[in-house]
Amino acid sequence: MTRFLTSIVVAIWISTIALIAIQNATPISLQFLGLRTIEIPIGLVLAFSVSLGMMGTALVLSIWQSARKA
Repeated sequence: MTRFLTSIVVAIWISTIALIAIQNATPISLQFLGLRTIEIPIGLVLAFSVSLGMMGTALVLSIWQSARKA
């Protein structure tokens, strides 16, 4: 049941990101510590941010689980 709910949440996130990416094609540039990126659509920035967050969360959770077992 947990896997089913996880897949539903992921599917909803992907659908939401796709919808927002299609509607927001306005290019933006990010600035961090004096560095500036090229102009890219805000939907693409959102998609990259969510995917990096999901991968980071999966990595942290797997490290915590392996540390708990040891």
